[in-house]
Amino acid sequence: MKVNSNSPLAYRIRPRVIDEVIGQEALLGMGKPLRIMLEDNKLPGSVILWGPPGCGKTTLARLMSKLVGYDLVEISAVRAGKADIERAINSSRLMGKKTILFVDEIHRFNKLQQDFLLPFVESGVITLVGATTENPSFEVISPLLSRSRVFILQSLNEGDLLSILNRAINHPEGINDVNINEDNKKLIANLSNGDARAALNILELVSSLTKGKEVTKEIILTSVQKSLRYDKGGEEHYNIISAMHKSLRDSDVQASIYWTMRMIEAGEDPEYIIRRMIRFASEDIGNADPNALGVAVNAMHSVRFLGYPECNTALIQCAIYLANAPKSNKVYEAVNKAKEVIKRTGNLGVPLNIRNAPTQFMKNIGYGGGYRYAHDFKDAKVEQEHLPSEIKDEVFYEPTDRGFEGEMKRKRDVREER
Repeated sequence: MKVNSNSPLAYRIRPRVIDEVIGQEALLGMGKPLRIMLEDNKLPGSVILWGPPGCGKTTLARLMSKLVGYDLVEISAVRAGKADIERAINSSRLMGKKTILFVDEIHRFNKLQQDFLLPFVESGVITLVGATTENPSFEVISPLLSRSRVFILQSLNEGDLLSILNRAINHPEGINDVNINEDNKKLIANLSNGDARAALNILELVSSLTKGKEVTKEIILTSVQKSLRYDKGGEEHYNIISAMHKSLRDSDVQASIYWTMRMIEAGEDPEYIIRRMIRFASEDIGNADPNALGVAVNAMHSVRFLGYPECNTALIQCAIYLANAPKSNKVYEAVNKAKEVIKRTGNLGVPLNIRNAPTQFMKNIGYGGGYRYAHDFKDAKVEQEHLPSEIKDEVFYEPTDRGFEGEMKRKRDVREER
């Protein structure tokens, strides 16, 4: 069937048969389970396709429908509501044909919408194929997930993207007059971050700008500049996470909000953001404010429970708290000092007085001998050796004078003076 020439390039050259699919060899290679099922005109019940943007989820859903002979109804969870789901289900019942309901971005459906789908999936009225860029164990309700087979798609590598670009250039419905060398094809592939759609969109754009003239590196970089300001696997990704981390460390609340929001708006995985904040709470705040770690961990639960876009406030709330908190890297220094001493001294023995002595023989040879029970002493404070004698004078941790840590230090100093 002739495709409308005004359609986007990615749509015009979309694979129509399984052998045209590039990448995802782990799922579609010869002898792989999914390929065998599809070639046998079978589906393993409902399916969740989990993978990054532009890796072929929609293409695979359409091929599934074609190969097993089911009708296909496509809806986007971003725009669809309960009425759209009901229409798809009623259409399937009315026609009496097996139907695949393809729900793009199924993670955007809330729990009620997913619950509504469940009985129709259970009864076989529809076969659900959901596509998601988010971890389905967090985004898809357990009853629906347990009734579905999850297939994990990977980002396309440079070789896959080069093959797709060459397919676009040589395809009857593709771009036949583009003048681009291999180095600049590789540049487009590298700038696309594993996303075939992004690669094809760049190729289509630079082709329209050059109109048969040579595509140069400068044209490519200029034409995709805006979309490259935050690339999850490239330099800008690390620049921005570094900017957020340093803004938090320097207690700059406004910059902390800005850089965190930059990642949120760019679509960064919210779990990645909160992981960095949890690490920061230990590394740069530590016991100067012990509550900081709890705030960050609670924000993690909010992120996992809500997902985008609702979790954005939890992330910003956490960033504000961490930026305002007193700072101390003493825990981080203690980790590094202890690691260095252990590497240098090896497996030093535990002092006899604090060894466990469950048998009389062990007591007879000195295990636990002279141990002093802290609660028998004032303020449960007792002086005895706990470190191996070889390192008994090592100091791993020295509390800061700031925040909670400093307050506790001052209280200890007062107790000792008394």
